[in-house]
Amino acid sequence: MGRQYDTIDARLSTWIARQSMFFVGSAPLAGDGHVNISPKGPIGSLRVLGPTTVAYLDIIGSGAETIAHVRENGRIVVMLCAFEGPPRIVRLHGRGEVLLPHHDDYPVVMAAAEFDDPAVPAAWRSIVSVEISRIADSCGYGVPLLSHEGQRPHSSAWARKKLRVGGQAALDDYVAEKNARSIDGLPAVLTPPTAE
Repeated sequence: MGRQYDTIDARLSTWIARQSMFFVGSAPLAGDGHVNISPKGPIGSLRVLGPTTVAYLDIIGSGAETIAHVRENGRIVVMLCAFEGPPRIVRLHGRGEVLLPHHDDYPVVMAAAEFDDPAVPAAWRSIVSVEISRIADSCGYGVPLLSHEGQRPHSSAWARKKLRVGGQAALDDYVAEKNARSIDGLPAVLTPPTAE
């Protein structure tokens, strides 16, 4: 039932853009480390940049597992599943790279991705770029039919409040406190930039 693809063609790219969210899976090298799966969205924060490249805005959150894992070993999978319409799951396995705002490639990828979706929350800490080595789909018969009612306003409201009260420094302080290391102690978002 499932098949593999050499590239993300126009049809698959269109399907990806129609989904309401995506998931990211990563793991540390240590056998006793915690595997992580993160829900991501809205879909406007994910962009297909080429036949084997995607990138997403990494929204500020309470953890930084994916960043830590990608920095340590690069392994990542992006998964999308159809909650509406015909059943389907697509997995994009590859090697990720974390691009913090001071990274040389950050403005290049930001411009290429054209992250202009008004539903995308106002505060992110990085871009995660993925060079894909395996593109595959599967039936998705076990995925329930769910209706998308819209995006939750909480992330943007939280960021706006932080910015209103303390400016960019308030967001930077939050990231420094909550996102410096993974739950296994791996380096994640290091500040100041020279710490990399």
